Amino acid sequence: MHQFLIEPAFGSHWIVGGYDLSFTNSALWMVVTVVALWAFMIGGMKRELVPGRWQAAVEGFTGFISGMLTQNIGPEGKRFVPYVFSLFMFILFANIIGLLPFGIVPGVHPFTVTSHMTVTGVLALISFGIVLLVGFGKHGFHFFSLFVPHGTPPLMIPLIFVVELMSFLVRPFSLGLRLFVAMTAGHILLKVLAAFVINGLNLGAGYIAIVSLPSFVLMVGITLLELLVAAIQAYVFALLTSVYLNDAVNLH
Repeated sequence: MHQFLIEPAFGSHWIVGGYDLSFTNSALWMVVTVVALWAFMIGGMKRELVPGRWQAAVEGFTGFISGMLTQNIGPEGKRFVPYVFSLFMFILFANIIGLLPFGIVPGVHPFTVTSHMTVTGVLALISFGIVLLVGFGKHGFHFFSLFVPHGTPPLMIPLIFVVELMSFLVRPFSLGLRLFVAMTAGHILLKVLAAFVINGLNLGAGYIAIVSLPSFVLMVGITLLELLVAAIQAYVFALLTSVYLNDAVNLH
């Protein structure tokens, strides 16, 4: 589908050494996401004694992530607040910006960067890499004891170790796949409903009431649901990252 197609943002390819290094629409919308997030943070970091709504929103998000990390990891979770907060806010803004109706502007083609596994996968691999660095940095090779639950019978240790290790290695794939599938499926559903609306209008007045109108009402409802899903998926990504960090910090 055209809305998931990655293409040069300015219409021409930049080939260097046989590789396409073009500045794509995906890169463009990631820049838009970062700029929007930067503007949101700058506008809310006034440090006023009586915070306004903007400052209260920024402090609310920061406090939410800080509280989640403290609850899942403990006092040591405070040092991961900058990373997990950045991760949560980037995904949240990217999800929401991808749902905004930029298509009504001639020549503008909206793009949801989190609907591509390459983006969500890289975010998941970065989180997984941090978990490994923290785990081995703090515990050394004792980190491998994470894959042998306490109380495991000696004869079962080899099998349990392999099973737990494979489960651990799958984490970045499941983390990235969950966000990718949720955003892609939602956008495909909206695209299908939009096609019903347009086709019903093109077929004539008799089809508006039975095709276009119900599809439009359902499309509005799905859009509102997608806004909720956008926030939930950002939260789930940040939550699972904090859970994985807890395994690395508080090794049992």
